[in-house]
Amino acid sequence: MSKTIDFIFDFGSPNAYLAHKALPGLAARTGASVNYIPCLLGGIFKATGNQSPVMAFGNVKGKLAYDNLEMMRFVRKHELTSFKMNPHFPVNTLVLMRGAVAADMRGELARYIEAGLKAMWEDGLKMDDPAVYVEAMTAAGLDGAALLEATQDPGVKAKLVANTEAAVARGTFGIPTFFVGDEMFFGKDRLGQVEEEVAQ
Repeated sequence: MSKTIDFIFDFGSPNAYLAHKALPGLAARTGASVNYIPCLLGGIFKATGNQSPVMAFGNVKGKLAYDNLEMMRFVRKHELTSFKMNPHFPVNTLVLMRGAVAADMRGELARYIEAGLKAMWEDGLKMDDPAVYVEAMTAAGLDGAALLEATQDPGVKAKLVANTEAAVARGTFGIPTFFVGDEMFFGKDRLGQVEEEVAQ
């Protein structure tokens, strides 16, 4: 029986983009399926007392420079030539993440994820601007206006909150986080361990 990798996911993390790009190869090698669970990174941080690396390590000499070095190594290894840091970073992803929940309810999550990640980490768009959001999603073949409207739906809002609370209850403190059964793995650099767990 093939195993499932739960991917705790928010568009605001560049490492979520990088992990997303590496996951298809892992899935192909192992026969695993990947279950994307939209969660709000800001909500995870608030619930766990965590901070972004810029906030947490900004005063640690060399730490952020090394993190960037590791990111570039990952980019080169996986030949992710389209990746670039978003010039508007950090971007408030509340609308993007509510939209992901709405897209999931419509059976369009996979297309939505591709569109959102491309907009954020390839095209460098300011995706917390509603007009930019609608234009980017419409250009990707989705109904951007309808998705934006759905972000105000109480059911969509509640589902994102529930996803986030459930992720925290499982032990999540940041993104990207992966679960294989009850085993948790944090960070794109743990994908090798994820693959080993799935292959067992």
